[in-house]
This record gives sequence, C-alpha cells and structure tokens, in this order.
Amino acid sequence: MKRIVSVSRRTDIPTFYGEWFIRRVRAGFAGVVNPFGGKKYLVSLRPKDVTCFVFWSKDFTPFLDDLKTLDAMGYRFYFNYTVTSLPAVFESGVDRGSALETLKLLSRMYSPAHINWRFDPIILCSVCDDDYFLNSFGELAGELEGLVERCYISFVTEYGKVKRNFEQLRKDHGVTIAEASNQHKIDLANQLAEIAEQRGIEMYSCCGEYLLGEKIKKAHCVDGAVVERLFYPEGLRYREKPTREQCGCTESSDIGAYNTCPHGCIYCYANANKTSARASAAGHDPQSAFLGFNKEQSDRWLREIRAETDSTNQPQLF
Repeated sequence: MKRIVSVSRRTDIPTFYGEWFIRRVRAGFAGVVNPFGGKKYLVSLRPKDVTCFVFWSKDFTPFLDDLKTLDAMGYRFYFNYTVTSLPAVFESGVDRGSALETLKLLSRMYSPAHINWRFDPIILCSVCDDDYFLNSFGELAGELEGLVERCYISFVTEYGKVKRNFEQLRKDHGVTIAEASNQHKIDLANQLAEIAEQRGIEMYSCCGEYLLGEKIKKAHCVDGAVVERLFYPEGLRYREKPTREQCGCTESSDIGAYNTCPHGCIYCYANANKTSARASAAGHDPQSAFLGFNKEQSDRWLREIRAETDSTNQPQLF
C-alpha cells in the first residue's frame, strides 16, 4: 500500500544519516522500532509503495547529492526545513549560515512550494525576548522572501526532559525561561505573522490551536494537500492522523529513531540527553536496517520478522 514516509520527526536523517537512508532506499525497506512499546516492523521504501518522502532537517547541505540520487530514481519529496534565530546556547550544533544558503538553493532547485520553513520553536527567555524574535524573524523573512510560501511556528513545549534541560541551562549559563501567558504568545505570533505577510509568506501554527486566527492557519507538517498539489494533480486520497494533541498531520510512516540526533538542541523532546544521543550516533552502523542499532542486532530482528511473515503467508520485503 502506498504511503507517505516521514524522514524523520525523531532525528535529523538528512544531516547525519544520509548514507544509511540511501542504503535503505536501495534495499527497498527500513526497519523501525516503535518508540512506544518496542514493536519491530518494516516500512517499504520501494518506489511503487512511496507516495512521497517528507524530509525534516536543520541543514540539508550534507544531503544534496542524495537528493540527486532520489531524483534519478523517480521519488517525490518535500522539505520541513528548520531555521530558527535561537542563540547558540540553545542550538550549539547547527551551522545556521550553511543551512540558510542550502534552503535558498533547494527553493531554486525545486520550488518555494516544496519547503515548509520551520521557525520553531520560539523560546521566550532572559536572552531572547519579544523584540529579539521580531527583529531576527524580520531579517530571516527578508532573506527568504520569494523563496518560501509557508512558515510554521510554535512556542516550546516543556516536556519533562525539556524541563530538566532548561534547569541545567539555568545552572550552567544563567539563562531563565520566561513565564508567558497564552495572550502574550498570541500577540507576539500575530506580530510575526504580519511581518511574514509583508514578505508574501503565510504563517501556520504547529500544535497550538490557541494561536489560530485571521493571520495564522493550522499547520500540517506532513500535509496531504501539499503532496497532492505538488505531485498528484489528478487527486490523492489521504486522511489526517495526528501524532500528538492539536497536530494536523496527514497519516504517514516515520522511519527515524529517538536518541540518535547529535545536534544537541536544549529544547529537543526526541533525545533523553545529549550524551546518549551522541554516543548512539558515534556507534551507528550505516549497514544496519534499523537506525540506531548495530547490524548484528538488526539482522536478528530481520530473521524474526521474516519467520513471522512466513508463518502468516504475508509478502516479504527482503
């Protein structure tokens, strides 16, 4: 069955795992461990089974040659591209200059409609207040005028692990997170939306319906309507399947793994901590079918899956 494949909400595959991904595309499948329960399963990456890839990254620069490979193989895809203005204390592992130039390049290679610019998250704190974000967003929007159509925003969600990281940030660097009311966030978001509108960019709110209004629409990061407009003018059947509260995403299969992204962003919900994520990345084997696991373990799981599918007469992917 054809499906949209998300690559990936859980980690930055284009920046760090391009070789692994292309190996999996050539093999025709990727293994996934469900992060909520541990079930192992396979996702077909064969062209006939992939409606579209939705790529997520902070910097597609290392992935440019891989995109050429995918183009030659006939795959369709678009980009969720995160470029924020957060101080380095929050995003120490991101080369923002390189990322911004590659975003511009991708817009020219494909089209502005292929890119969701994610100015996400917004973190109000002792080192970046409303004026900071209004000024920095204005500069970025000016650079991206005519190169993107959509901008996705959200205010940081303080999951338990994020709160712990913020507390450590306060101890280590004296940075304190501001207590901001929803009305304060609404007012700031609308000011950002006005700046975006002046640059021909529509603003969308990701998992924050309280921000919706005349100038801000509901975000669908994996968006069947965008896929249809870009690649299926004859029409595309799809349905929403939210991944969390107030999410508007279209149903997709994600092939990433938590605790594998070495960017080291303080606000990240997908890593337990920087140390474990970087250790996982350092020990990564690009020949493994399952991202974040060694080949020996991966091959054992593949044998188990093959035995199970054989016993139930299901078609094999490998």
